[in-house]
Formats: sequence, C-alpha cells, structure tokens
Amino acid sequence: MQTNPLIQRLTFLSEIDRLKSVIRQSPILDQSRKENSAEHSWHVAMFALLLQDYASSSVNIERVIKMLLIHDVVEVDVGDTPIHGGSSPDEQHYLETQAANRLFGLLPKEQAAELLALWHEFEEAQSEDALFAKALDRIQPLLANVSTGGGTWTESNVTLEQVLQRYGPTIERGCPALWSICKQLSEEHFAISKHPTTTTTSTSMK
Repeated sequence: MQTNPLIQRLTFLSEIDRLKSVIRQSPILDQSRKENSAEHSWHVAMFALLLQDYASSSVNIERVIKMLLIHDVVEVDVGDTPIHGGSSPDEQHYLETQAANRLFGLLPKEQAAELLALWHEFEEAQSEDALFAKALDRIQPLLANVSTGGGTWTESNVTLEQVLQRYGPTIERGCPALWSICKQLSEEHFAISKHPTTTTTSTSMK
C-alpha cells in the first residue's frame, strides 16, 4: 500500500475524477444535457458560499463547503441515487459507507479520518453545519427543476405533495427563509403545469 502522503493525495484526486462521469437526473439550466455529480458538488458549494447568511443558525462555512465538496464522492463507486428513485435507504447507506471507507482510505491517515468524519456528519444531519449543507443539497436540484419546466419531476411524474414531503423538511430545518421561496416556486410550477395558459412573474427563476 502506498505510504507517500503526496502520492496518496494525488491518487485520491485522480480517483475522484471519475465523479465527472456520474450522470445525475437533474438537467443543467439550458437543458442541453444532464449535470454530472462533480458539477453538482461544485454548485452546491457555491450555494453555501453565497447563501450562508440564510442558514437557520450560525454555521462554520468552511466546514459546510468541505462537506458539500465531498458529500457525493461515494458516487464514484455506487453511482447517483435519485431522490425520486424509490431505492432501499438501508442498502444505499451500506453501499455508500463501503465506498466512503475505500475512497477516503486512499488518503493519508489523518486526512482520511477528517474527511470520513465530515462525510458521516453530513449523512447523519444532526449538527448545524450538516443541516445547512443538507438543505442546500436539496435546494439546488429543486431550483433546477423549477427553472427547466419540471425536469426530473416531469420525467418521474412527481406531484406537488411529493415535492413538499421530500424536499420541505430538509430545507426548512437548515434554511427556513429559502424554503419559503422554494415552496412558492414549487406551488407556482405545479399550478402552471395544470393550467398551461396561466403565467406568473412573482418569483420566477427564469
């Protein structure tokens, strides 16, 4: 096993390049293609940088950004699991934990322990930092769906009630001010989808 710390870090960085090939369900906003998981991780980290003032409580933004940069690294091994996919949470957690152990294990011991602990903290969503990070991880695809006329919601026949249930509690716990906007945007989207001739301009993301 490699023990040179620099080589270990470079090996990890090379391995997570594969995240660029993991295709998510969410479209990019010009709708030319689906986004990949590396793009998603970068985008939610930018959300954290710019929206930290809206966290439900004081957060350590450096830790939040670290969580968001690494939260989907496990998808290198297990792929993306869509929120509307109906997969087994227990099986998903097991596979992702195995992936986290392998991938972070490529790093030097202390750095591996730090990032693995941050990954688990994000997954458990108990700390204030993790609650905010989790909220942003839900907000980004929600806004993508609203901005693209439905996106994955249309493809998966998702209802407004499912959106409120699957996104609402997580976003509201970590970022209540943003949930107020997201809820309104979602309601407007589904109102328009039922009545296509209706238009609204109140909080349009387009």
